Amino acid sequence: MIALAGCGSADPPRATPTATPSPTATATATPKPRRDVPRAHCPAAVAGCKTTRGTVLYVERVDPDGDGDLHVVLEDPRSLSLPGITAVDVAVDLRPQRDPRIGDRVSAAGPLQKGSYGQMQIHAVEFHTRHG
Repeated sequence: MIALAGCGSADPPRATPTATPSPTATATATPKPRRDVPRAHCPAAVAGCKTTRGTVLYVERVDPDGDGDLHVVLEDPRSLSLPGITAVDVAVDLRPQRDPRIGDRVSAAGPLQKGSYGQMQIHAVEFHTRHG
């Protein structure tokens, strides 16, 4: 007599669970890049008008001559005042509600004039700031 031995079980076959892949990076919205300060434009009627836009390096809030204007020095590859910088003289009527600070972005347009130290600077007829 021959006996046959079964090699299986009476239970039905089960699928082996597989791991669900977890996301390696969370999907988030890409932040919008911060908009730059608007460019100042030269009016057609202003002879010798120049423009600048850059990051503030120095601010003189209280002018020694007492006329209430604001002086701002900014990095500028066009170098209108000294290598790598441009100075801007902002008259009291164009002075913003909040003076710019170091690191803020500014743009200005106006004719070049000689400053009190002999440097060339923009006498702003248009001035914009973006606080950074």
